[in-house]
Amino acid sequence: MGVRERGAMLIDRVALPAARIRLAGREHRWWIVVLGVYAASRVFTTTVMLTLYIAATAGDWHFASSRVDPTFFTFSGSWDSSYYRQIAEHGYPHLPTDNTGNVVQNPWAFLPLFPLIARGLMFVTGLGFYPAGVIVAVVFGAAATLVLYRLVASRVGQTSGLWAAIFFSFGPLSFVLQIAYAESLFFFLMFAALWAMMSRHYWWVIPLGVAAALTRPGELALPLALGIVFVVRVVRQRRSVEPFPWRERVAMIVAGAVTALAGFAWPLIASAVTGVADAYLQTELSWWTGFVGQVSFVPLTPWFLFAWKFASVVGAVLVVCAIAAFAWLLSRPSIRALGTEVVAYSASYGLYLLAVFLPQESLFRLLMPLYPLAGAPALTLDRRARLIVLFSGIALQPVALFLLWYLGYP
Repeated sequence: MGVRERGAMLIDRVALPAARIRLAGREHRWWIVVLGVYAASRVFTTTVMLTLYIAATAGDWHFASSRVDPTFFTFSGSWDSSYYRQIAEHGYPHLPTDNTGNVVQNPWAFLPLFPLIARGLMFVTGLGFYPAGVIVAVVFGAAATLVLYRLVASRVGQTSGLWAAIFFSFGPLSFVLQIAYAESLFFFLMFAALWAMMSRHYWWVIPLGVAAALTRPGELALPLALGIVFVVRVVRQRRSVEPFPWRERVAMIVAGAVTALAGFAWPLIASAVTGVADAYLQTELSWWTGFVGQVSFVPLTPWFLFAWKFASVVGAVLVVCAIAAFAWLLSRPSIRALGTEVVAYSASYGLYLLAVFLPQESLFRLLMPLYPLAGAPALTLDRRARLIVLFSGIALQPVALFLLWYLGYP
C-alpha cells in the first residue's frame, strides 16, 4: 500500500448515508425503517413489562421499590423516577441529612433538564408525572435511535448503521428507553453531539453538550474527546495528510472549553443554592454508603475501592484486566473503522466511568452511551454474530426486568 493510500485511510470521512434502505426487496426511507425497528422494540418491551406488572399485581409479588399508587406507569417509574418526580413537581429541596449530619440520598443527584421537559408536557397535557415522563423518554429514545443510525452509517455503511440501531433498541437494558428516567434524552444529546463532531459542525457541539451536562453526569467525555481529536488533526495536518483550517481549530477550542465548563456547572449550582460547598459530591457519595460505607472521593479509585472490598487482590486484578480489555477493544481495526471521533468519545466516556463511578447494578445502564461501538463491521456484517447478539438481547431483557424490578435496582 502506497503512502497516498495510507494517508487516505487516516482521514475520517463522513459520507451522507443514502436516503433509502433496501429491505425485503423494496426500498424505504431510512427514517421509516429505523423508526419501524424502534416501534417494534417498544411493543416487545411494553408486552414484557405489562406481563410482569399484571403477574406481580395478581400474585402480590414483592417489589424492589415501594408501591405507592400502583399503576403501569408508576411501575415504569420505579426507583430514581421518584426523584425526577419531586424535581418536576416541587423543585430541589434543602440538603437533607441524617442524625449524624451525613447527607442522605436526595434529588440533588439528578439534573434538571429531563424533569423540566416532563413538567412542560404535564402543563400542556394535564398528565401526571409518570405518564409524561414515559412519553418524553419514548420520544427521545426514538430520536437517539435515528441519530445512532446516521452516525454509524456515515462511517461504515447502512447495514452496520441499521444493526447498531437494532442492537440499541432490543438490547438487554433497552427498557430504559421507556421508563421515566433521563437516559434516552441523554443518549440523544450525546449521540447528536458526537455526530456533530464527526461531521465537523463543532459549534453544534456546544448547545448539545450543555444540554447533556444538565441531563445526566458523563457529558465531560465530550470535551475530552474534542481534545483528543484536536491533537490527532494537528498531527495529520503537520504530516500533510489533511488540512485543519483555523476556523475549525477555533470552533473546537471554544466548544471544548464551553462543554468542559458545563460539565462542572451542576456541582457549583448545587453548592450555591444549598450553601454547602460539596453538596453534590456528598449527595453522590450517599449512594455509595450501602456498598463501601462512608468514604472520601478520590478520582480513579472507585472501581478499585469496590473490587478490593469484595474480592481483595483478585478484585483489583480484575479491574486492571477490564481496563486492558477495553483498551484492546478500542484498538481493533473494526472499531477504528468507526472513526477517530467514535474511538476518542468511547475512550473518554470509559475513562469518565473509571474516574468517578462506583460499579454496581447501574453499571450496565451507564455503559449504554457506548452503543456506537455496536456498529463495528466485524459484528454487524457477520450474520451469525449479529443474530446471537440480537436474540441474546431479546432473551435477557425479561430477565433483567425481573431481577431489577423485584430483586435489585433498575
